[in-house]
Amino acid sequence: MLIVDDEPDVCWALKRILDASGILSLVTASAHDALGLVGRERFLLAFVDAKLPDGEGLELARRIQEVAPGLKTVLISGYYYPDDSDVAEALAAGVIDGFVSKPFVHDEIRNLARHAVDVDRQ
Repeated sequence: MLIVDDEPDVCWALKRILDASGILSLVTASAHDALGLVGRERFLLAFVDAKLPDGEGLELARRIQEVAPGLKTVLISGYYYPDDSDVAEALAAGVIDGFVSKPFVHDEIRNLARHAVDVDRQ
């Protein structure tokens, strides 16, 4: 899994949740570094913050699809809400595959990650 968030506490929490589930993850705080990682590594899922110091999460999700078509991306945000029109449009267009509000529920993160792993095994 790829975790892209500029808040160290959020990265720490997401990584701990995934680690406890036996799922390996890499963490970065920038859109630029995330694109580099996506170009070099294979990920099953990317958790992407909506607001990064060097870009918007939705734009990063679009660029991830260009670099790694088919990589599932979940937008994580304290800025947007699930019923926000930008989120709904991105979901409908397939730019993102899911949305999680901050603060997030641990089970929601675990379930998204496990689903990605299960789909990959099929």
